[in-house]
Amino acid sequence: MADSARPAAAVPPSGAAALVDQIHSLIDQLQTVNLTQCSDAELVDLAAETERAMARLSFAGDRQVVEATERDLPRKTGHRSVIQFMTHRLRIAEPMRRRDQMSATATFSSPTGEPLPPQHPTLAEAFADGHVGPAHVRAVIDVLDQIPHAVDHDVKIAAEVQMTEIAVDHTPADITALGSRLLAHLDPDGTLTDDSDRQRRRNLWVDRQRADGTAKLTGTLTPELLARVTMLLAVWAKPGMNNPDDPESPHGSIDDADPDVVAAAAERDDRTPAQLNHDAFNALLKAVFEDGLLGKSHRGLPVQMIFKADLNDLIREAGFATTATGTLIPIKDLVNLAADAQPWLAVFKDATAVPLYFGRGKRLATREQRLVSFARPDGENCSTPDCDLSAAHVEMHHAQLDWGLGGLTDITDLAPACPKHNRMVGEQPGQYTTRMVREGSDEGRCVWRLNAEPGAPPNPERINRRPDIPRRFIEHLQQVRNEIHGPATASGDEARLVVRRVIDHRPRVVPPSRELRADPRSLIETHLAELLSRL
Repeated sequence: MADSARPAAAVPPSGAAALVDQIHSLIDQLQTVNLTQCSDAELVDLAAETERAMARLSFAGDRQVVEATERDLPRKTGHRSVIQFMTHRLRIAEPMRRRDQMSATATFSSPTGEPLPPQHPTLAEAFADGHVGPAHVRAVIDVLDQIPHAVDHDVKIAAEVQMTEIAVDHTPADITALGSRLLAHLDPDGTLTDDSDRQRRRNLWVDRQRADGTAKLTGTLTPELLARVTMLLAVWAKPGMNNPDDPESPHGSIDDADPDVVAAAAERDDRTPAQLNHDAFNALLKAVFEDGLLGKSHRGLPVQMIFKADLNDLIREAGFATTATGTLIPIKDLVNLAADAQPWLAVFKDATAVPLYFGRGKRLATREQRLVSFARPDGENCSTPDCDLSAAHVEMHHAQLDWGLGGLTDITDLAPACPKHNRMVGEQPGQYTTRMVREGSDEGRCVWRLNAEPGAPPNPERINRRPDIPRRFIEHLQQVRNEIHGPATASGDEARLVVRRVIDHRPRVVPPSRELRADPRSLIETHLAELLSRL
């Protein structure tokens, strides 16, 4: 390992550590070597061999993770799982996929200590030699995992050899395409695929949001779900039906709509078949929400669309709001949704008329406490560092002092925590110790510390910084603008004039309300009026 990462104790490095030091030394030289002296052919070979070396290093790293796992080092270092150890201590990207890679190509020990051959030995050999990289390995594994259970063992071995041969000379995308042809050859009529294969492959993924707010939905459907989905699309995804851009478009099933109205709407409908499917699915979920089929409460929050938006963004009608499930939605869409709803708005400085302090009188947080917690600047996610589970799936954690030790159910002592991390709080190694920050820029936020084994160096306290990204970006942007254009010189009168222009075209200002539930636009204007009076 690097000198900066090695403990200060005078322990002679092992042979493996010395080798890693040599690797770092060689990399230092490779990063700064003069490449202009290389011929064209030499530079091509150099780049290819460097990529091969990176693949071989990945294989060597897998061996080290396996050895650390068999020594139970994840637990000894305070981590609850191998995945957590890989993610936070080793800083491994995509630990789940890396684990699958190791399961297929690494050598593990049997309960008696004897080495077991890799699950896919031919692929492992090519990986160790650097002829295939991690992406190629994952693509091959994805293909081999789709071979039906009923296929004979020797056929599976031959398929592994074939796919490894393909991986050496092709890209990961080619591996997937050529693997599909191999799978079709192994089971041309689908008779070897049984229900256990179908159940094993079923999945539905909602990918992370893109920069424009959209997300990709992918899945492998069982025949049962496929039958339901196709029936839904057959009656809801017809031209003219459930068109969000046409106020005259009927909603729901085509069988319940007026044929003449549908025909007229279909004449105006220029959506693609894929867009028809999307709008039908959206209309179905909207009906489910309106009918209350999702239930009345989920983890203390009402089963409704709950949004949090910045006051300035609401006034400008620009930017994004955040839902309790962690989805970003444009302010324009939020305004349209709120027009047909009965929204709740939390407007508070020190407290509201809603009870938020219960001491020992209650153990579980109330709905109002959960709504106020979500409205906090850092209330969108679990407060545990690096956790992105949204507010709709968290519990309220007694962060300052555990309930069993005399903690209080007060809003100032509560923090959102997902079920997994909430149950990881305790005094034992591998558990977390938490506290609430009482002063400074992080006042009101929860600090987490992972407990190490006795005698081990303590881990640092950490805060989930995900909610800080927009604020930090604004600070960076202001710094860059100051460096380019100089400090802003706008006077207080000019700032006040700008704000007044923003709200002049709004409806009249209503008296202040202490109620949590009220008209959002009126409360916003009231809050702005109070701010303007202090300028």
